[in-house]
Amino acid sequence: MNIIVQKFGGTSVASEKNRKNVVDRVIEKINMGYKVVVVVSAMGRKGAPYSTDSLINLVDERIIQKRELDLLMSCGEIISAAILSNLLSTSGYNNSVLTGLQAGIITDYNFGNANVIKVVPQKILDTLKKVDIVIVSGFQGATIDGDITTLGRGGSDTSALILGEAIGCEYVEIFTDVDGIMTADPKIVPGAQLIEKICYSEVYQLVEEGAGIIHPKAVEIAKRCNIKVIIKNASSNCIGTIIEDCCNVENYINPSKNIITAITYKKNRAQVNVYLGENDEHLKRILNIISDNKISIDLINFLSERKIFTVDKKDIQTVENILHTEGYKHKIINNCSKISVIGHKMNGLPGVMARIVKALLSVDVSILQSSDSHTTICCLIKEEDTEKSLNALHKEFIK
Repeated sequence: MNIIVQKFGGTSVASEKNRKNVVDRVIEKINMGYKVVVVVSAMGRKGAPYSTDSLINLVDERIIQKRELDLLMSCGEIISAAILSNLLSTSGYNNSVLTGLQAGIITDYNFGNANVIKVVPQKILDTLKKVDIVIVSGFQGATIDGDITTLGRGGSDTSALILGEAIGCEYVEIFTDVDGIMTADPKIVPGAQLIEKICYSEVYQLVEEGAGIIHPKAVEIAKRCNIKVIIKNASSNCIGTIIEDCCNVENYINPSKNIITAITYKKNRAQVNVYLGENDEHLKRILNIISDNKISIDLINFLSERKIFTVDKKDIQTVENILHTEGYKHKIINNCSKISVIGHKMNGLPGVMARIVKALLSVDVSILQSSDSHTTICCLIKEEDTEKSLNALHKEFIK
């Protein structure tokens, strides 16, 4: 069997018109000779009657047990699957609906953000021998005892890739409401361009650094099993973006083209400067307390007498309280943005940081802090400078 997986997000199934587009996308692949596993999200976003947020608002999150909340949240995807099944049947295409449990997705007991332990795909494969289309409720699985679990926000992406891996699909298409992965946020950078091919590692960095394209777990799975992923717009004929191994991308891209693939950002950051001297025991104590409070730190620079890191805006009051209580001298700079310049071709190439500094200085933007890895250079700036920084860097690097 030649099998592909198609995943449709909440906006793709939110309206009757959009759902008809979904049916057309599925039928197109059937006519090409494929068997199709369709993974669906809950219909619509916040405010829509069957969206995940709307279901959560039916209960008091402070009281309901996580196990029961997962049971409630899983209903949105089941509703989407049943409605899409009806539309396909009306169009004359036999299909079958499976929940995450029925599809064989087995998870741990971390209700609300469960990790997939294994997938038993036999029911999907057996069903595909009888019908051309299997529709799976995304975002969910079950424990070995049969308790329904959910996979965390964006979990339908994970469902699509973990099922694609288990059934040995040819590729995975993820449909959303944008044309694909762009070189920058087009709402901020008018000259943003569609990226036709991109590496797994670059996409992972993009999503980690703020771009809401695909769930990071899904990217990890795709890289692990080397499945090609295509990000496409469910409502247009745009070719979309292919995500695959760096070697394939290198063969596609002309070496003379951009060394930078994309630029992204995270707002609502705060920089923390702690003056600890060179006493490592103080440093270990502070880091342990911050970790015990489940606060994630980023952009870490440890200088001889000053330790610098960033945290999310929502955590800054807790961090400040910790530093006051422990009696450590500190300085906090609020309202910051983290700008990330991403591209696997910059690895080992001199002069990239100099060009970043030059571009930002050209629009009077000061860099508060920076860090770099093989594929990413990050700069912390004032939040008010985000828009002009993104445009300046895009102009400098994306031709």
